[in-house]
Amino acid sequence: MDEVEGVINGTYDYTQLKGGTGPLVYPAGFVYTFTALYYITNHGVNIRLAQYLFAVFYLLTLLLVFRIYHRIQKVPPYVFFFVCCASYRIHSIFVLRLFNDPVAMMMMFGAVNLFLDGRWTLGCGLYSLAVSVKMNVLLFAPGLLFLLLSEFGLMRAIPKLSLCAAIQNPIGYMTRAFDLGRQFMFKWTVNWRFLPEWLFLSRYFHLVLLAAHLLALLLFALRRWKRPGESIMELLKEPGKRVNPPIILDLNSRSQMVLILFTSNFIGMCFSRSLHYQFYVWYFHTLPFLLWSGGVKKLAHLLRVLILGLVELSWNTYPSTTHSSAALHVCHLIMLLSLWFAPRVEEKTKSK
Repeated sequence: MDEVEGVINGTYDYTQLKGGTGPLVYPAGFVYTFTALYYITNHGVNIRLAQYLFAVFYLLTLLLVFRIYHRIQKVPPYVFFFVCCASYRIHSIFVLRLFNDPVAMMMMFGAVNLFLDGRWTLGCGLYSLAVSVKMNVLLFAPGLLFLLLSEFGLMRAIPKLSLCAAIQNPIGYMTRAFDLGRQFMFKWTVNWRFLPEWLFLSRYFHLVLLAAHLLALLLFALRRWKRPGESIMELLKEPGKRVNPPIILDLNSRSQMVLILFTSNFIGMCFSRSLHYQFYVWYFHTLPFLLWSGGVKKLAHLLRVLILGLVELSWNTYPSTTHSSAALHVCHLIMLLSLWFAPRVEEKTKSK
């Protein structure tokens, strides 16, 4: 709350805003959200009321997530027990820690629901608001860009991309909120504990991770996301002018839309230069879908549940250890390979 008191007291220069833990590093949506909470909770004093509000955010997030899963019908019902009840870390992030990450992800899942309903303009607007609360939502951006090009072509996608940018203030807080050069502290890392600290802090290591991230996105876009026989140049054309006719928005195509968005985010998590405990909420609710979308037939239900359990154990180990970090990477690798070898979703097309 102390990070938003500067705005409340009349300081609107983003570079001058700071709190007890240092400069304000979150975008403006965070400021507006927590300013509202500041007033609702009697200047941040009524913590219990804030926890009740975040419990409501938690329930809304679950509602939005379950609606997505209901629309795509990919995951067996018993898995939702783990989504609701089995994660102590997620409960803590939402109701005890009161981070901005849950607010951003609640908005993101709302945007995904709008995309599934075909309400792309509203979805892009809500997506941009989610980015303004926490920049991790940008991990979905490559997948969203691919979907916009697939659905509309370049010229018709530009207005929606412009909407995503117009809501933001690209000058005032970009240097703080999107400071990609900011160093993370080794003591908080969940995923790289087995590395020596000097390597964890190395700029060259960060560049390697960035290159691997971009390469993985490119490979998935070219080999897993686009339809067979369709070039990238075809995506830039309006759907009516393409060789392949437009896709009917049926169960398979909805599943493919969600798969592209969730995979885009998951790839970013795999190659992140550091994951902290509150970051678990960035992909927790997408894990069941990703696991049950994998193409390895021998990846039985029990093994999928085991992977969910190992991921949960890795995130609940505090402080992280070499074994917990290694286990997390092994789970990520299995899931990534499973997604790579997944059979393509057969898409229905409109008859000419």
